[in-house]
Amino acid sequence: MSILLLLVMVLLGVAGSFLAGMFGIGGAIINYPLLLFVPPALGLAGFTTLEVSAISMFQVFFSALSGVFAVQWTRKKKPESPGVHRKLVIYMGSSILAGSLLGGLASGYVAGNLINLTYGILAILAMALMLVPPRGSAPETGENADFPAYAAMVLVFLVGIASGIVGAGGAFLLIPIMLTVLNIPVRTAIASSLAIVLLSAVGGVAGKLAAGGIPVLPTVFTVIGCLIGAPLGSRVAAKMDTGVLRYGLVAVIAVTAVKVWSSVLF
Repeated sequence: MSILLLLVMVLLGVAGSFLAGMFGIGGAIINYPLLLFVPPALGLAGFTTLEVSAISMFQVFFSALSGVFAVQWTRKKKPESPGVHRKLVIYMGSSILAGSLLGGLASGYVAGNLINLTYGILAILAMALMLVPPRGSAPETGENADFPAYAAMVLVFLVGIASGIVGAGGAFLLIPIMLTVLNIPVRTAIASSLAIVLLSAVGGVAGKLAAGGIPVLPTVFTVIGCLIGAPLGSRVAAKMDTGVLRYGLVAVIAVTAVKVWSSVLF
């Protein structure tokens, strides 16, 4: 395995996790197509879809972990900053953990084209939800906002299964669900989603380890990049307008969805 490939993996980890930390997602929606298409485009060894989903799952775990620490650090320095909605994390986190574990185990039996198709469908659903205007006018911070707990658990369990298959934490769907269905404020949704994704990634990583097929060195170097990029993205997000964050995430999802669907259809 070439040094250049390992360097590219670090850079992809930094790029994907920076955007992940900024938008409060685990990063698979960004890193999956980057890992799948960039190395071959540079004339380097490519990865199978199963290998990409495995690398992506580990990247999600460490991006979310470092992102949660960054949010908590910001909260200590600025107590007025939005924090994690604890009840939301408990209900949604436990449900998505179970779903992602099942999805991660199932991924070893799923064909590569089906993994890409699943990813493309999830991306379209995420864009559709993000473009729906929020209901009502939730306050900017809503750490104690009410929400339909059981409906949330069912929805994120299904998200967890699908995201476990593609090697994602599911935050690119969690945030649209929280904003559109549960009416959680943008900054609280972003802060809470990182904690939920962390729990989801625990199940996904366990499933990937059980399924096998993990390229160790590329995964390690991608994770190194994640630990650099995610905290930087979280700090930038704290200074951005919520409208920019919302539609920035739509743009990121749209670009990656087009790339993946082009590989599925052509």
